[in-house]
Amino acid sequence: MTAAAPRAATAPLATERLLLRPVRTGDLAVLTRLWTDPQVRLHLGGPVIESVIRIRRQRIVGAPGYHAVERVSDGAVLGLVTVEAAGHGGETEVSYQFLPEHWGQGYAREAVAAAVARALTAAPTVVAVTQEANLPSRRLLAAIGMTHAASFVEWDAQQVLYRCEGPLRTGRAS
Repeated sequence: MTAAAPRAATAPLATERLLLRPVRTGDLAVLTRLWTDPQVRLHLGGPVIESVIRIRRQRIVGAPGYHAVERVSDGAVLGLVTVEAAGHGGETEVSYQFLPEHWGQGYAREAVAAAVARALTAAPTVVAVTQEANLPSRRLLAAIGMTHAASFVEWDAQQVLYRCEGPLRTGRAS
């Protein structure tokens, strides 16, 4: 697990309903669930094996670029947003995972838009990669103003790369 984003990128970031903050030890149960949930991992190569989970659990707490997404109203951790300064093709890359019970409520859009907007203050572009078959993720990336930039095969699946070079549409989904 690479943690190449600058330390400042992990500073807490508040949105209307969410707080993106450094990962804490108390978040590990939720993150383990993200890494092992078949729905979450459907377009991410399947559930992560136990030996990799152990390594991730040791490295992620406080690691730069990794943001637990906490709902402000009740403190529940909904997912994880990662910003990697030297991600895909050397560009700043955003990635995200949310628990299925929080899908369809605009949380991922709100969190990813905020993370990308912040990243664009330090980087000229931000990219995101998802499987072509992951239509909800593709809709999210388009909704925040990222555009389809490339298609390629990786990990035995058709992938799409989205890129943003300017201001995002950060409004909440209706």
